[in-house]
Amino acid sequence: MSTPLLEVNGLKKYFPIRSGVFGRKTGEVKAVDDVSFSVMPGEILGIVGESGCGKSTTGKSILRLIEPTDGEVKFEDRNILELPKGEMRKLRRDMQIIFQDPYASLNPRHTVEKIISEPLLVHGMKNSKERKERVRELLEVVGLNGYHATRYPHQFSGGQRQRIGIARALANNPKLIICDEPVSALDVSVQAQILNLMEELREQFHLTYIFIAHDLSVVKHISDRVGVMYLGRMVELTTKEKLYEDPKHPYTKALLSAVPEPDPDIKKERIILKGDVPNPQNPPTGCAFHTRCPLAMDICKEIRPEFAPVEDHHFVACHLYNDKQ
Repeated sequence: MSTPLLEVNGLKKYFPIRSGVFGRKTGEVKAVDDVSFSVMPGEILGIVGESGCGKSTTGKSILRLIEPTDGEVKFEDRNILELPKGEMRKLRRDMQIIFQDPYASLNPRHTVEKIISEPLLVHGMKNSKERKERVRELLEVVGLNGYHATRYPHQFSGGQRQRIGIARALANNPKLIICDEPVSALDVSVQAQILNLMEELREQFHLTYIFIAHDLSVVKHISDRVGVMYLGRMVELTTKEKLYEDPKHPYTKALLSAVPEPDPDIKKERIILKGDVPNPQNPPTGCAFHTRCPLAMDICKEIRPEFAPVEDHHFVACHLYNDKQ
């Protein structure tokens, strides 16, 4: 069996809350709280959950764009959280990110050529003629024309800007790309084009993706396995077929019940969750979901369920399955 390209063990990111004149720490927001998973080479792992569940913070912490509080992130068997900054910069050639907002992530004062060629320059391509050729080649790979290189980001539509963001991520032939809600700011018709492009690029360049989104239908289209997050924790992780056909966690069931069904004859039971998402500054004791769970038991309020396998390749953090663990 091949070894994982990326292994995340017990990843935590807590943001301190400071108040008063001296900025003393009065608490912390547990944005990511003990998340573990692995990604195999060539795989697309989807991470879903509602806004504020910590999925984007997880992606940025893996790349150390945000420094994690605790845990281990192994990329090709090296714990990257222990690397000095110089080593980490070199490693960024193999690990890239595509951001959610294609306009905010592109410098409006730079031409497309400068935006895409910057990572090439940082990682040692000093010859400007070679860089120009590589930029034109990358633009054509993502479905734009080479002559677009002289234009500025504001001269493109949202979908075209995201293609530029993808070209920039591909510049140094990375092995892993973290896609942080790359299609959520785009029209539905453009979303499909970008998703199809990303699938083609995976085949062409043997890429591995972590695909972060809040839209379950988008994740179903592109992912091989799917992880569901709630309040900074992973609550379910399995293959996409198992997740959509046989979800185990009550939160996953509620999320899937809210996905619109295109066939009007299919009657689907909606699971309406009571209450709001708890404050991550002061999460509930035990299982974080017990305050909204229709199946909550007494044990859920006191003991945090272990994230453990209940079937082959199917991990769930729920006391309903404790007897099977």
